Amino acid sequence: MKLIDISMSLNAKTPPWPGDQAFSYKLTSGMEETGSVNVGQFQTSNHTGTHVDAPFHYDNDGSTIGELPIERFIGDALVVNVENKSMIEAGDLEPFKFEAVTKVLFRSLSWENRSEFPGKYTVISEDVAPFLKEKGIDLIGIDTPSVDSETSKNLPAHHSFKNEDILILEGLDLDHVSPGIYELMTFPLKMDEADGSPVRAVLRHK
Repeated sequence: MKLIDISMSLNAKTPPWPGDQAFSYKLTSGMEETGSVNVGQFQTSNHTGTHVDAPFHYDNDGSTIGELPIERFIGDALVVNVENKSMIEAGDLEPFKFEAVTKVLFRSLSWENRSEFPGKYTVISEDVAPFLKEKGIDLIGIDTPSVDSETSKNLPAHHSFKNEDILILEGLDLDHVSPGIYELMTFPLKMDEADGSPVRAVLRHK
């Protein structure tokens, strides 16, 4: 069984969303003190690195991470190339076949240096959500920090996916992944009240 890790590493070099809590880890008690174990703690935004957005992230009435069904985070996924596009639109997806999958991952390669937050990156048009809903898609992922631009306040892509009950996975690392169909596993932490969660996103060859 070959697994492909498509998660960003979390460390001091992982760039947070501008203004958010960066990732940090420290050893709070060492074996010298406890006599038996090392114990550490970490701090970070729920949206640093590879993460899932809960609808509550952008809608006060939306579901939290703890309210989302765990079944939504596993299933067959189509990885599609969308390189050299500033915005992914529904028309760009017409050539692809979605019959065998319930998830779609967009490989834009627009986040070149993962130690810096990108000045520009590929985003998604609000016409993509209704198009994918008709194809039976219930989760999308992208290799950028967000489906909307950094400066967006109305978040049209986020809201369009919520309207179609399609979950959002962001911050993937797909540089080493070829287009095709895989099994996706990307489970969030079980945080009842959270607006999002880091995930360990993994693909398995079909």
